[in-house]
Amino acid sequence: MGQTHTTPGQTAPHKKPRLSFWQIWNMSFGFLGIQFGFALQNANVSRIFETLGANIEDIPILWIAAPVTGLIVQPIIGYMSDKTWGRFGRRRPYFLIGAIIASIALFIMPNSPALWVAAGML
Repeated sequence: MGQTHTTPGQTAPHKKPRLSFWQIWNMSFGFLGIQFGFALQNANVSRIFETLGANIEDIPILWIAAPVTGLIVQPIIGYMSDKTWGRFGRRRPYFLIGAIIASIALFIMPNSPALWVAAGML
């Protein structure tokens, strides 16, 4: 009882690690930071676009840049992270890299030399 039988060519199922309270706390705290970044972006992006010369009628099409990019990039990153298993886990390296890139973009966007650069940072 309690043994797992496998047939030839089949691997044994992996047991998911149990997370401690502090691991869950740290993960949630990281997500809180990401949500703060999104809130800052939502509050200020339209004004930044206007400052860079966008007409008020053009702002909705500029806002489409982020969801379309997510539609393309998220499945690719999800596929890559499903194939990744390392010292830091499967998803954590992608969250870390994404958070760093998003933070850099938040600094570059308001100081963009052109409207298209700001839209790209979005």
